[in-house]
Amino acid sequence: MLPSRDRTRHPCFNAGVPYGRMHLPVALQCNIKCNYCNRKSDCVNESRPGVTSAVLTPDQALHYTERVLEREPRISVAGIAGPGDPMAKPEVTLETMRLIRRRFPELLLCLSSNGLGLPPHMDEIARIGVSHVTVTLNAVDPEIGEKIYAWVRDGKVVYRSRPGAEILLARQLEAIRGLRERGITVKVNTIVIPGVNDAHVTEVAKTIADLGANLHNCMPMYPVADTPFGHLHEPDAETLRALRQEAGRYVPQMTHCKRCRADAVGLLEEDQSDSFRECRSLCSKLEPAPARNRPYVAVATLEGMLINQHLGEARRFQIWEKTETGFRLVEERPAPQPGSGEQRWREMALTLKDCRAVLVSALGETPRRFLLKEGIIPFEMSGLIERALSAVYDDRAPEQLKGRRKSVGHGGGCKGDGGGCG
Repeated sequence: MLPSRDRTRHPCFNAGVPYGRMHLPVALQCNIKCNYCNRKSDCVNESRPGVTSAVLTPDQALHYTERVLEREPRISVAGIAGPGDPMAKPEVTLETMRLIRRRFPELLLCLSSNGLGLPPHMDEIARIGVSHVTVTLNAVDPEIGEKIYAWVRDGKVVYRSRPGAEILLARQLEAIRGLRERGITVKVNTIVIPGVNDAHVTEVAKTIADLGANLHNCMPMYPVADTPFGHLHEPDAETLRALRQEAGRYVPQMTHCKRCRADAVGLLEEDQSDSFRECRSLCSKLEPAPARNRPYVAVATLEGMLINQHLGEARRFQIWEKTETGFRLVEERPAPQPGSGEQRWREMALTLKDCRAVLVSALGETPRRFLLKEGIIPFEMSGLIERALSAVYDDRAPEQLKGRRKSVGHGGGCKGDGGGCG
């Protein structure tokens, strides 16, 4: 294991070092739509950003990291680079980073983002000890940017055309400047798109140099089918060489990029993504085991027979226990009132602290995180209560709970902030 967080051990920022990186694919969602991007969750033969063989939760990512480091001790960096954007759901990314930092304090931590969601979290990123951040900045002119991005989602509002490009650019510039002010090493990726921004790369280099960026990576666009830019050709080596030479007058250039997958692992020249594929798959199926020393299971139900309520909609929980003669309804407990943000989920975890699990039809990632922190396992499912109780108490959950939905996050319309959606 590495003795310190020496920043020169990051292979993407320092060419030729004998260390590797691993990407933790926990960022499922994205907050912008690029006209060159077509994300896939499972594709064996493609090696490019946005592709992964599995998506992990923070707990699963920690377990996966442990397994990888057992087999490949040359890994010096744990990073999050997709398959969506790490800051589209920042709570997932930040929790993953915290878990890795506590368990492996010697690892370098790295993020790669489009920059839109970075500014509000820069202090926390620095506090956790993230040392390297990559920001993808394809244009410093909104007129060019609006040709690259189909839409930009800021919170619950989707912006298209010029307004979206302007918002994204402002956040990207703010992020680069703010990260450097906090002592974080910043690399800027620019996707070179023929006929769109290839004549604009030098302006990007000048701008990021003024903001203090440490490194610039001019990446050739990879034509992907079923995208607006799928018909364009990939820039050739001579074009890239000339662009890098010109941009290099203003900021150091990266020339050894491998356009890594969101689940890349190993040395840059010895990628082992495929050999760890089964390991990722197994880790993506891991669920915490219910605490057997807790006697009860909580259920969100409308009429007392079926599991059919979203956690955020539940105003009360049925509390069940297993007896020698079957299952017994112990009591009903009121749920904390909505509207108090994350405090609601803290109170709910305390309300259910003697329960080993809670059965709901759905829930958001934020309440899930608070419940898990208190050792309460949330199961998303539907069906008869007693059948589900049997599976939980017999440790047959979750695979044998018919109708259960995998609890890897909430839908795009649910933010899990305590406002009632869960």
